[in-house]
Amino acid sequence: MPHLQVAEPRVAADVPPVLASAGADRRLGGPYAAASALARVLVPRAPMSSIAAHDIELRAIAPDLAVPVLRTTLSESLPRDERILVPAPQRTLRIANGFAEFVRDAVTEPRTFLVTSYSEADPADRELIDVLVRRVPQLTIVTCDAPGAEERDGFWAGLWEDGDAALYRRAVEWCQERGCHEATIELGRRAVFDVEAAEPDTGDWWAVIHATAIALGALHREEEAEELLAYARAHTTDPFWHSTIAYTGAMLLTRHHDPARRDLEAALGLVNIGIALCGLLPDRRERAVKLGFDLNGKALIQARRGLDDEALALVEEAIGLAETDLPAGAQAVHRMVLRANRAQLLVGRGEHEAALADLNAVIDADPGYPDYYIDRGNLLVALGREDEAVADYETAMRVGPPFPEAYYNRAEVRFARGEHEEALADLDYALELDPGFVDALVNRAGLLAARGEHERARADAEAGLAADPGNPYLLCALGQAQSATGDVAKAWAAFEEALRNEPSLAAAWAGRGMLAYELGKVEEAVADLDRAVGLAEDPGLLFNRAMALRAAGREREAVADLTRALELDPDDLDIRLALTG
Repeated sequence: MPHLQVAEPRVAADVPPVLASAGADRRLGGPYAAASALARVLVPRAPMSSIAAHDIELRAIAPDLAVPVLRTTLSESLPRDERILVPAPQRTLRIANGFAEFVRDAVTEPRTFLVTSYSEADPADRELIDVLVRRVPQLTIVTCDAPGAEERDGFWAGLWEDGDAALYRRAVEWCQERGCHEATIELGRRAVFDVEAAEPDTGDWWAVIHATAIALGALHREEEAEELLAYARAHTTDPFWHSTIAYTGAMLLTRHHDPARRDLEAALGLVNIGIALCGLLPDRRERAVKLGFDLNGKALIQARRGLDDEALALVEEAIGLAETDLPAGAQAVHRMVLRANRAQLLVGRGEHEAALADLNAVIDADPGYPDYYIDRGNLLVALGREDEAVADYETAMRVGPPFPEAYYNRAEVRFARGEHEEALADLDYALELDPGFVDALVNRAGLLAARGEHERARADAEAGLAADPGNPYLLCALGQAQSATGDVAKAWAAFEEALRNEPSLAAAWAGRGMLAYELGKVEEAVADLDRAVGLAEDPGLLFNRAMALRAAGREREAVADLTRALELDPDDLDIRLALTG
C-alpha cells in the first residue's frame, strides 16, 4: 500500500476514493487521534465476528465505541491502585497489528485514508499508520502536516488548555495502561513542570511522577527517569514514597538497557533502603503490598547476582506477607505476579513440577493474560509435553492482540518435529507482525538455508545484522548462505566474526570446517569439526567430520564417527551408505 505525503489536505484524482479523513493532532484527539477516527468509520459497518475478534484493539484505540468486552484480563476488573502490570513497549505494536487485520478484513476495495496534522501525531498513531502501510495493501494512506477539518475531543483538548491535576492523572494512567509510553512521558512532564497542574507531594502528583518514571524506564531512557526520581525525592519526606523511589531506582540500575550501566551492588543498596522504609509504614495492609514489591525486586537483583536460593526465599517471604496480612482476594494481580516469579526461579532450579503448579494457578487466576501461557508453554516443552505447549501458545494467540513470540515458539516446536513448512509459516507471520524480531530472523534464515533458499536466507541474515550487528547466529547464517552461493571470502569472514563473538557456537565451527573442507584444507576442516562435535554431538556434525577424516586418510576415526552417527540417527540413509559403501 502506498504512503503519500502531500502539502495540502486534499487527495489527487488518481488515488482511490476516500474512505475516511482524520486529524492526527494528539493534543486534540489523544494518542490514537487518527486511528480512532478510522475505527469510528469502520466499526458500524463491520460484521460482529470481526469486531469480536479484535475487541481489545478497538477498545484501546477508540474506547468511546460500543465494542463488546469479550477478551479481558483480571487487571481490568480491579481498582486502579491494584493494576500493577505495566505493558511492554511492544504493546502498541501488537495493538497496531490487530487493528490492521481488522482494517484489512473490513476494507474490501481500494480506498484512501487521509490523515492531516500528521506532524503532531503521537508515536503510537504513527506506528499504527506504518503498520497499515505495510500490511493493508488495499488502503492508500495520504498524510499531510497541515491541519484539516480537525475533530476535537473535549477530554484530550482540555489537557492542553486548562487541565487540572485529576484530569492529568486520568490521562497519564490511561496512556500507561495501553502502553502509550511516549504520551505518558509528555503528559506527565507537562503536568509536573510546564503547567504545574498538581501540587507537589499530593496523591495526583505522585501518581503522575511514578507513571512517568516507569514509562521513561520502559523506553530505555533511564537517565531521565533517575533525574525525575531525584526531583521527586527532593519534594517529600513521606517514607512510602521514598521507599517507592528507592525501589524504582534499583530496578532502573538492574534492568538498564546498556549492560555496562547495570550496577547490581548499587541496586541492592537502594532496594534495601526501600525495605527499611517499609517498616515505618503504619498500615499493615499497605506495608504488606509495598514490602512485597520491594522483596520481589530484591529477589530479581539477587537472582542476577547468582544467589538463586536467596532470591527464592525473598519471593516466598513476599508471598507469605500477602497470605497473612492481606484480606482474602485483595491485590490479586500482586499475588499472581509473585507466583509467576516464583515459577521462573523454580524453573532455574530444575523444579519443573513445582513451577508448573505455580503457573497453573496463575493462569487459573487470570485466563485472559497471554504472557503466562507463553511461560507455561516453554516449561511444557522442557518437560517433553509438546502438544500441551502448542495448545498454550495457541491460547496466547487467541486471548490477546497478535503476539509474535507465540508464533515463534510454536515454530520451534514444529521445526523439532520435522514440520518445516508449518514452522516456516509461523516464522513468516511472526516477522510480518514484527520485521525487526531478530530471533525469528535467525531461525528463518537457518530454515531457509536448510531448504536451499540461500538468497532469502542471506536477506534475513543481513536484515537481522542491521538491527543487531555482531549477532553470532546471524553471522553464522550469513556465512552459510554466502558459502552456498560461492562468496567464499565473505563466508569465511562471517564465520570468523561469529566465532570471535561466540566461541562456543557449534554451527559456526561446523560452517567454517565445511568451508575449509570444500577448499581442500582438510586438516583445518578436521580441527574445526572437532570443536563443533565437542560442543554438540549431532549426527550431521559427526557425518561431516567423518568425511573430512576420510579425506585425511584417517579411516578408522571416520568409521567410528559414522558408527556413532548411525546410533544417533538410525534412519539416515546417507550415514548408512557412507558406513557400508
